[in-house]
Amino acid sequence: MRIQALPEKERPLEKAMLDGISSVSNAELLALIIHSGMKNRSALSLAEDVLSICEGGLFDLGCKGFGELMEIPGLGPGKAAAILAAVELGKRLSISRQPMRHRILDADDAASIFMERLRFERKEHFAVIQLNVKGEILAQEDASVGELSSAIVHPREVFRSAVRRSAASVIFIHNHPSGDPAPSEEDLKTTERLVDAGKILGITVLDHIIIGDGSFSSLRSMGYI
Repeated sequence: MRIQALPEKERPLEKAMLDGISSVSNAELLALIIHSGMKNRSALSLAEDVLSICEGGLFDLGCKGFGELMEIPGLGPGKAAAILAAVELGKRLSISRQPMRHRILDADDAASIFMERLRFERKEHFAVIQLNVKGEILAQEDASVGELSSAIVHPREVFRSAVRRSAASVIFIHNHPSGDPAPSEEDLKTTERLVDAGKILGITVLDHIIIGDGSFSSLRSMGYI
């Protein structure tokens, strides 16, 4: 059914304008993003097809890529890009509240900065939070992307920017695509190597946090640092 054939109060755009954007359903939100349908298929119908491939509900949409979305008949590159852009904007919005001079008080503070960004990633991302002597954030940077290993996460790359900014300390953060934040043996070996390198450079490694699916592990809290 074409959206225009629906009663005016049930059309996503009119409903959003009349009752507020929070009043529309997930499918209706996606229909607004998709904007237009195809012959004999409305944007709302395409939106329902998108949600049908998200077995865990809307949450799973954060894990989808171009290929999976474009397998849906009627969903070309433009519409897929619009959906992915909306998802990415939501991820960035979730971390945009953190000011650059935000002070890190504990592992929860550090994890909250990266949780929404990294919990959906399918590859391991290794990031570094650089702090000044007051514990305030100087910068947040990605050091590597790929399977975490001592070969990929090299002290030279990890500490280069921290040395240039005269950081007093750093916090390492990486994600486990499996969703399980428990540290592996390779995580522990890499952390030990980086802690030793930090001591030589005079930069304290405060913690190494592993992001899972909505949860995290702090290697300092676990006694590994």
